[in-house]
Amino acid sequence: MKPSPAYSETAIRRVVDADGAEFDDFLAVEEPLEIRIGLPVRGKIEHRAISITVRTPGDDHSLAAGFLFTEGIIQHPGQIARIRNCGIPAKDKSLQNTVVVELKKSVEVDFKRLERNFYTTSSCGVCGKSSIEALHTGVKKIEGDGSMVPADVIHCLPEVLRLSQDVFEKTGGLHASALFDLEGKLDIVREDVGRHNALDKVVGSKFMAGETVLSDKILLVSGRVSFELVQKALMAGIPILAAVGAPSSLAVELAAEFGMTLVGFVRDDRFNIYCGAGRVSSPHVSKGPIIREQVRAAANVPIVTKDQNVG
Repeated sequence: MKPSPAYSETAIRRVVDADGAEFDDFLAVEEPLEIRIGLPVRGKIEHRAISITVRTPGDDHSLAAGFLFTEGIIQHPGQIARIRNCGIPAKDKSLQNTVVVELKKSVEVDFKRLERNFYTTSSCGVCGKSSIEALHTGVKKIEGDGSMVPADVIHCLPEVLRLSQDVFEKTGGLHASALFDLEGKLDIVREDVGRHNALDKVVGSKFMAGETVLSDKILLVSGRVSFELVQKALMAGIPILAAVGAPSSLAVELAAEFGMTLVGFVRDDRFNIYCGAGRVSSPHVSKGPIIREQVRAAANVPIVTKDQNVG
């Protein structure tokens, strides 16, 4: 079987109490990716680098498309002529760390927007952006869309996400973003060392399939919620964003300003609603066990009982 570009194997010495032993372990791969725009100029394609991010290889084309869309640089997939990798493969790896998104001649690019000097890392997606005002990127307010999700469904989402994270299962070192429908059925999940990259991969995949706006979806992220994750979700029209971790103050402010439901600390059968509570229904009698089984079955996730040992 061809090894995954998302993880690599390494030898370690594992110490428990005073005893040590040699083992093979897996590491999440972290590699730079330069994202370029290609524009037709006088019969040739001219490249312009717009971002360098540090990502887990895999779904690079979706990542690039999602980045351009969530940053407001392109609006629909028909503006893209093609996406391709280029450049010299990384040393000792069959991996090209540059992606070019070639745009059609009719596309007008706001190069003043690009002058914000996009530079992202795996830990922080907004490095290099010169002002908070520049971060709004044309976000539109989510009006009353009628979306409603039972509280019991939200309780179930982290378990379904966790059981769907194949690379995290091996490495323990990746973030994830996932889309669910309002009944808790898993639609798509992507993993990456960067929270913002994982979300760009999800949104980019749906964008390339022509499936944005995502007004009938719940977004779940595996860690904390930054301002940028809220911005990206709003660009895709996602009305409900839930997180296993905490939101930042700017994330809450932006979500409230633009009509999003923001939920944090979704774990241990509890969560906090920071804004948009009207989209979450709380039944008088909990149907948690029933809904939990239904959500797992809909997501094709094995139903785990207390007697089973889960690694």
